[in-house]
Amino acid sequence: MKPILTIFTPTYNRAHTIGRTYESLKKQNCKEFIWLIIDDGSTDNTSKLVEQWKNESCGFEIRYIYKENGGMHTAHNIAYENIDTELNMCIDSDDCVAEGAVKKILDKWEKIKNEDYAGIIGLDSDMQGEIIGKDFPKDLVDTTLNAYYANGGSGDKKLVYRTDIINKYPPYPVFEGERYVALGYKYRLIDQEYKLSILNEVLVNVDYQQNGSSATMWKQYVKNPKGFAFWRKVSMQYPESKKRLWVDCTHYVSNSIMAGNRHFIIESPRKGLTIMSIPSGIVLYFVTRYKARKI
Repeated sequence: MKPILTIFTPTYNRAHTIGRTYESLKKQNCKEFIWLIIDDGSTDNTSKLVEQWKNESCGFEIRYIYKENGGMHTAHNIAYENIDTELNMCIDSDDCVAEGAVKKILDKWEKIKNEDYAGIIGLDSDMQGEIIGKDFPKDLVDTTLNAYYANGGSGDKKLVYRTDIINKYPPYPVFEGERYVALGYKYRLIDQEYKLSILNEVLVNVDYQQNGSSATMWKQYVKNPKGFAFWRKVSMQYPESKKRLWVDCTHYVSNSIMAGNRHFIIESPRKGLTIMSIPSGIVLYFVTRYKARKI
């Protein structure tokens, strides 16, 4: 019987951590899934490790795709093009699938698959089992990402999407010379039409690496201004809140100046607010330059 879940892992030079991910998959009490590894141009021994694992009796199918380095969002694009199961979930190459998570996902999906959900939203925890941010209110059945955070939610959450829904929306854009576009782009679009069914269980144990993108965000702003400006425009079209809209406009101005885009006011979906945000955007531009040099 063909699995209905693909767990995909974008990776770049994580041979020293991806073995932990593999071990967590081997320990699952349900092996009805495919593990798809998208290697984003690694120069370490990741490919040799994967070849070794494919020859082991791990109980699940391993697929491996190597591509030129292009950033996390391009790895997601390749993953979505190659997933042929009903559901998919991303896990980073320095994280672990929580004990029993696959069975919990499949059991939940069996109960709600005939309802018009985009998928399932579950919890992340750290490696010690402490929930990242907040768990879900006990009486909450479903939500969108926007609604969850707008109503006081916090912390990263694990998303299990229907593959047909995730592929209904455009792929992440690629900007020449840049390596970052927010993964939230697709999620924000999905939010406008679909909800996610809540699974109030830990699905992934996460370990943030010091050299990961979240730890070097100031440099990311400088290196990928077009990608960030694109994301800010999407966020301005579908804002999380009024307060967040102002923040996104300010970042949009800063990102646009960084990218050398003189037409950013014309291209803005919120022209009036963008004009009002120019002073704060200029300040943020100089702060970003300063912070990036300090890292």
